[in-house]
Amino acid sequence: MYENKNFTGPGAVHRRATYKGCGYDPEDMNRPHIGIASTFNEASPGHAHLGPLIKAIKEGIWQAGGIPFEFGVPSTCGNIAIGSSCLRFEVPVRDAVAASIELVGRIQLFDGVVLTAGCDNIVPGTLLAAARMNIPAIVFTGGPMGAGATKRGPAVLSDANEATFGTVARNAYDEAFVRELERGACPTFGACPVMGTANTMQVLSEALGMTLPGASTILAVSTEKFVSARRTGRRIVEMVLEDLRPSKILTEAALRNAMRVDMAVGGSTNAVLHILSLARELDLPVTLDDFDRLSRVTPGIVNVRPSGTYTVDMLWEAGGVPAIMKQLQPILEDGAVTVAGKSWKELLEGVEAEPGDMIRSLKEPFCADGGLAVLYGNLSEKGAIVRTSSVRPEMRRFTGPARVFDSDEDAFRAVIGGEIRPGDVIVIRYAGPVGAPGFVEVMLTADALVDLGLDASVGLVTDGRFSGFNYGPIVGHVSPEAALGGVIAYVEEGDLIEVDIPNRALRLKVPDEVLARRMERKIDFKSDVTKGFVRSYAKNCLPADQGAAMQRWD
Repeated sequence: MYENKNFTGPGAVHRRATYKGCGYDPEDMNRPHIGIASTFNEASPGHAHLGPLIKAIKEGIWQAGGIPFEFGVPSTCGNIAIGSSCLRFEVPVRDAVAASIELVGRIQLFDGVVLTAGCDNIVPGTLLAAARMNIPAIVFTGGPMGAGATKRGPAVLSDANEATFGTVARNAYDEAFVRELERGACPTFGACPVMGTANTMQVLSEALGMTLPGASTILAVSTEKFVSARRTGRRIVEMVLEDLRPSKILTEAALRNAMRVDMAVGGSTNAVLHILSLARELDLPVTLDDFDRLSRVTPGIVNVRPSGTYTVDMLWEAGGVPAIMKQLQPILEDGAVTVAGKSWKELLEGVEAEPGDMIRSLKEPFCADGGLAVLYGNLSEKGAIVRTSSVRPEMRRFTGPARVFDSDEDAFRAVIGGEIRPGDVIVIRYAGPVGAPGFVEVMLTADALVDLGLDASVGLVTDGRFSGFNYGPIVGHVSPEAALGGVIAYVEEGDLIEVDIPNRALRLKVPDEVLARRMERKIDFKSDVTKGFVRSYAKNCLPADQGAAMQRWD
């Protein structure tokens, strides 16, 4: 029989009395206490449906003999902040999520936790918290949104971004079509149904073993989601009784499996940050080079947008993550354990997954490699990344004159103003973790290039990052960043920049002696943020090549 030592005996009178004040029976306290981190948020479609699902999780916990305690955790939808300076808060919210769960979980002495999450930086925030607390934990993901439609065909939110950012700013848009997109791009709750950061991280949570097998891709509005919620509630109580902790699940093998799955699905470049941060939390030796190494030998087998054809809401019907991992099994480390209490090898024995056009085999992949490359050179001494699966063949090697800007907004105005020509390489700096501060997505410029048909002829290099929606010849996460004296701070208008993806190179083509003279100058950088959370973030975050989380503990 389970004994909750924190809540039994005369030494725990004050704790039982406190929970009596919350409406619990003091005589009922000798059970597993399960915290439920609720990211329910009426302002985010990825979280707005979680209320009734959390109720179902609670039902499962009660059924299994535990006691559920729901508590609130920050959650956001970064799409709201696009085009404003507040987008700088999106990466730092990951640390706020992790800290919120850690603080409540520690103070309340929970025996286990269910971590609900649906969007970009919220899912990895819960994973960081699970690793940090190391008590039994399951991540319950909100699932993908259903794809929308307009008279012109299927529609998702990224279509609205790409079809309007450039033309709306130039007052050259089709107002009727814009209205259609407003109505049709987000037709249900859930994460936008492309393999952006939100769905990438939901899928990777399952690949890591932290979500019940088969659960992460269930459509947000499906009744199957309620079944999964109750199963999650029951399973977390069992995990407490089994003492199955994240330290037994989140191993080096699990992280490498997640990297392979990220390559296979053509996942968001932001997943690199999140896996590196998780490795740091776990004291595991994972680096940028591991991504490049695994990408070279892991084909892209999942034909979903933005790299492929299908929308993510169709993935569950095709078999979801278990079907993907079944195809990848020859190159997986399938001894890794999951929250189900079984290894992937055991779980995949019962998976029948014939390859099709959406989930393909290793022999007939959608993309020959993993669709991600790490570029090094004098412009990125510590690395930069590019999503190769969405780069046109003619743009895998390009050289052009630099057009230099100190913000996404300035570069965007130049694009829509007709100042950027085919062959140019846009450089956007001071967008990194310290420079922004907060590590912003340079989404305005990236989407405007697509909207105006320049994504086949104009390059983009930045020390910022990109939305998981973005695609094209765009290189991000340049490290060291400009605010820390990286070479990108010394690029001048007209300098030639070479991007050579096959050879993994990013070079500023100026003579070494010229660059050395430039770098003798002190960087004239001063943040416009002098207080608040992102100020603390900038002072305590690691660089992009180490995950950019607030993990500067030494």
